[in-house]
Amino acid sequence: MSSRPPSSAMPVGPVTSTAPAWQGLALASLGAVAFSGKAIIVKLAYRHGVDAVTLIMLRMVFALPLFLALAWWAGRGKPRLGGRDRLAILGLGFCGYYLSSMLDFAGLAYISASFERLILYLNPTLVLLLGWLLFKRRVGGRQLLALAISYGGVLLVFGQELKLQKGEHTALGALLVLGSAISYAVYLLYSGEWVKRIGALRLTGQATAVACVLCIAQFLLLRPLSGLAELAPPVWWLSVLNAVACTFAPVVMVMLAIERLGATLTAQTGMIGPMSTLLMGALLLDEPFTPWVLAGTALVLSGVWLLSRR
Repeated sequence: MSSRPPSSAMPVGPVTSTAPAWQGLALASLGAVAFSGKAIIVKLAYRHGVDAVTLIMLRMVFALPLFLALAWWAGRGKPRLGGRDRLAILGLGFCGYYLSSMLDFAGLAYISASFERLILYLNPTLVLLLGWLLFKRRVGGRQLLALAISYGGVLLVFGQELKLQKGEHTALGALLVLGSAISYAVYLLYSGEWVKRIGALRLTGQATAVACVLCIAQFLLLRPLSGLAELAPPVWWLSVLNAVACTFAPVVMVMLAIERLGATLTAQTGMIGPMSTLLMGALLLDEPFTPWVLAGTALVLSGVWLLSRR
């Protein structure tokens, strides 16, 4: 499963909880930071010579039992799913979690964690663009301004990446992560009907389980099992941390935050995600913390904020 900002979380209805607002804000903030930590963990694991196919398989192996349990818990007492529902879950799991995760992990081999998080944070704008292209949905002037601001910020950081990385494979990495964001945006566009029919948590659990199985099968087809014995110990514990703390836990936290705050406020709180990636990247990965990167981040967040105010 691809880790996304809370603005990309499943559509959920209005606030239904009477819990104090600070609980929702805390959950949304922790979820955003935990989601952002995924890129940091992946970059740390790459230092030990592991490839994307193996790394994502390990993440999914440890996450699979958790999401199966989530799907079972969310489906208690509800009707069995029909054949059409199951086909939809297969398609959404492939597009929204398997394909987007593979492209994301592959792209992280070539670009910084901070730049990856900014590209993924374009997700709301990609949903807007795809809605216009596929469903002819009207796009207003304020939305166009938000798009221009967000993409201007990404181009600014991309220019810095080209300069700092000497341009080597930076464009490829950016395209792979952009492909990940587009794949997940397609998932969001088509998941609305199924969220209403199946339920957000149940759909998330089952679609993610599909992606886990696909990632494991991909590894078995492309890599020998004997290679696992050669992995450095940090790769294993980093994968466990990624599966639990940066995959399963933030999904649950964001869902609980939406229940307490509503989707809009949760999305706005989640804007601390890219900033936390920027700080963690500088502290843990020695990634550059330049004024240009900071300015690009501010532009992307401003564009997403304009969209969320709509």
